[in-house]
Amino acid sequence: MKIKQFEDKPLAHYSYAIVSEGEMALVDPSRNPLPYYAYAEENKARIVAVFETHPHADFVSSHLQIHKETGATIYTSKQVGADYPHKTFDDGDELQLGAVRFSSLNTPGHSPDGISILAKSSDNEYAIFTGDTLFIGDVGRPDLREKAGNIRAKREELAKMMYHTIREKFSDLPDRTLVYPAHGAGSLCGKNLSSDASSTLGNERMGNWAFKDQTESEFVEQILKEQPFIPAYFGYDVSINKRGAENLGRSMARVPLLIGADNVEDDILVVDTRAKEEFKRNHLPGSVNIMATGEDDKFETWLGTLVQPGEPFYLVMQSAGDKDYLLQRIAKIGYEQQMKGVVTLSEVTHSKSAGFDYEAFKGHPDNFTILDIRNASEVREGRYFSNSINIPLPELRAALDEIPRDKPIVVHCAGGYRSAAGSSIVDGAVDEVPVYDLSDRVNEFQKK
Repeated sequence: MKIKQFEDKPLAHYSYAIVSEGEMALVDPSRNPLPYYAYAEENKARIVAVFETHPHADFVSSHLQIHKETGATIYTSKQVGADYPHKTFDDGDELQLGAVRFSSLNTPGHSPDGISILAKSSDNEYAIFTGDTLFIGDVGRPDLREKAGNIRAKREELAKMMYHTIREKFSDLPDRTLVYPAHGAGSLCGKNLSSDASSTLGNERMGNWAFKDQTESEFVEQILKEQPFIPAYFGYDVSINKRGAENLGRSMARVPLLIGADNVEDDILVVDTRAKEEFKRNHLPGSVNIMATGEDDKFETWLGTLVQPGEPFYLVMQSAGDKDYLLQRIAKIGYEQQMKGVVTLSEVTHSKSAGFDYEAFKGHPDNFTILDIRNASEVREGRYFSNSINIPLPELRAALDEIPRDKPIVVHCAGGYRSAAGSSIVDGAVDEVPVYDLSDRVNEFQKK
């Protein structure tokens, strides 16, 4: 049994290929199927199966496209009620692929329809692909289905399901069983995920809080406490994955390209992906600066947080050569379908951010309205400024009227990425006073 882990770093997503005797199975594939096809060619293997552990909320899967292009059978739980061609795969169901026997474990908790895929080789090797049920150091959050998908469940009910899943579903498996989750550190599908990409059941039984001896009520209290925010696009992606996504290439090809634009349609949101320095020098009025300059930028997450599903938008890029790269990132969350166009700007100066007199601010911060856009849990750990007001970035577009406009406004987060987006949102809505981005200079101030 040969296992290959694929990582999508911006979404902290792991997908898998399992190869045995010229046949290959995939688990939770990401939107672009080409890396899996290349791996199949490299191993002279035929893709015959695609396992979907559940309808994912944080990314769009390519399971339907892979089925159409390779003939592979899609396997998922009957609880999904999937609208794409598939075979149900639940407790007791098995599939033989070369020298590997796959079996299903129904593991609800993160979602009511979640399954884990157990792989056992002919030489008695065990691996389990746990989707969003069991992570390294944590388990999947149970609060994403209250507003998403046709199968809805309350977070308390799912938390109790997770308690029993952890105690009952993995108990017969040996400690040496390799654990391969769908996500790692940085994912919003849990709160304390390890940076380790894999583990063993033995290590998780010793180190993962969910396996500790505790009552159901203690477990439920812990898992529901201080989960991160839920991006706007999560419910939208559950629905896409339940029916199966459109072919990636065709969907991307429909997005128009506009070179050297001086303007775009009025009243349509503009998302500018360039570095904040470029954005501040020149941008279309009212643009939102969500940077996509590298894999460390959480562009997909913040695009799907600040832009609502179905909300049309234009995308500004640095160079025409960035088009395919950016469209692929946007398509990972299914937002290419609502794009009005991809744009490069003309040499004309359209709008620029006000120059920031940092020394004036540092000497007299009381002369400014300081807007802290960190999450509430971060603020509880300490404020940088005693007189700041807190509006978390995910809530900012809907709460602009709450910002005082009697003094210049300085926006900060914890490092600079979010404040670039936040300050651009506020600047586009506030005419009365200048708006400044404190950026990474926030690190010069100690938390109180």
